[in-house]
Amino acid sequence: MSIITTLPTNLESIAHQSRVASISRTTKETDIQVQVNLDGDGKCNVNTGIPFLDHMLHQICSHGLLDLDIQAKGDIEIDDHHTNEDVAITLGQAIAEALGNRKGINRFGHFVAPLDEALIQVALDFSGRPHLSYGLNIPTERVGNYDTQLVREFFVALVNHSQITLHIRQLDGINSHHIIEATFKAFARAMRMALEMDIRRIQEIPSSKGVL
Repeated sequence: MSIITTLPTNLESIAHQSRVASISRTTKETDIQVQVNLDGDGKCNVNTGIPFLDHMLHQICSHGLLDLDIQAKGDIEIDDHHTNEDVAITLGQAIAEALGNRKGINRFGHFVAPLDEALIQVALDFSGRPHLSYGLNIPTERVGNYDTQLVREFFVALVNHSQITLHIRQLDGINSHHIIEATFKAFARAMRMALEMDIRRIQEIPSSKGVL
């Protein structure tokens, strides 16, 4: 006996709808251009002027299967704070625009990522309500030239402008690089889970209120 599974007739057309966006942000401190494709295959073309941040953005692309093109110029001769924050602001805005009304998505995502001794848990909800619960204990002030306080600032800005609820928990870890990288990997996989389409309610907004 053979079983044929039939997907909703409108699924193919919905699957081919582009979830892409381009956002520019220019201030007296930074000039940021972001292009995002939520249904990509991990292409990453980023140049923020902050090498460690570029490395983390590559983790988002690779493990979240987003295509990102981010070009940033900022006042890094002062420090990396403005550029780090404004990249996250613009990326959050681009994700929100590409996602639209959030119809048909799984909405929730979670992942636990190990990296050697580090173990990081991320849970998130594309709820439309920005909230960050940040539980990292990074033991050093810097990784290379990157100020590790900027990890929290990145996620604060991203959460506020993509309008997601994000919980980050450090379950283990003593190496700063490992802790931060595992965080970005866990975030990427959790976001990928949340953004994938739920074929059982492909035309519905995933909320009992009917809106996110």
